[in-house]
Amino acid sequence: MTTTFVTGATRGLGKETARQLAAAGHTVWIGARDLDTGHAVAHEISTGPNAVRAVQLDVTDDASVAAAFATIGAAGGLDVLVNNAGVGKLGLDGPEALEVFDTNAVSVVRTTEAALPLLRSSAAPIVVNISSALGSFAANHDPEKPASQYQAIVYGASKAAVSMLTVQYARAVPEVHFVAVEPGYTATEFGGVPNPHGRPVEVSAATVAAAAAAGPDGPTGVFLEDGAPLGW
Repeated sequence: MTTTFVTGATRGLGKETARQLAAAGHTVWIGARDLDTGHAVAHEISTGPNAVRAVQLDVTDDASVAAAFATIGAAGGLDVLVNNAGVGKLGLDGPEALEVFDTNAVSVVRTTEAALPLLRSSAAPIVVNISSALGSFAANHDPEKPASQYQAIVYGASKAAVSMLTVQYARAVPEVHFVAVEPGYTATEFGGVPNPHGRPVEVSAATVAAAAAAGPDGPTGVFLEDGAPLGW
């Protein structure tokens, strides 16, 4: 049985990814800043014999990250980490830029480092990092790609950092598969603002779930969009 931890999973892409993985038979943990909300969501999306479980997690807090992984480890271990937690802000001042980078990029280091002792005990360990075409140099220079028409100065830079973290971790920790995923422009409430545009969250989450379920024969050190390579 594969045990998977999805961060930032109380709504939107993370919640639907967790739901799909639970339906596929994974034992799923969801990370929630507010544990009561996490328990409610876990109950809502639980399917089959393995109930989804919630753990308190603030990816910007070292102690919270350490405690979350200690809980998961004590419950039996971990096979897959989905680094989904993220924030989008349009402000260009220092504090907001630091918040975006801390939540979107530095948190990947926090959670990955905390997860590695557990993942190294798995037969098929995978880390899926939610990146974005907005952080792809290739997509930003391709006039056929929507990313080339959109301004996302700090958010895009933070996601470029996520992609580089994926490359570097894949090189440094070859026993673990690392994959960056562009989930696609999705109709969610990212940033707390309802977005009626984009494709259904079920479609985008399926691409993340597929990467998380790829197993030992899946790719590593790659950036994927709908299962196909996306230029860095």
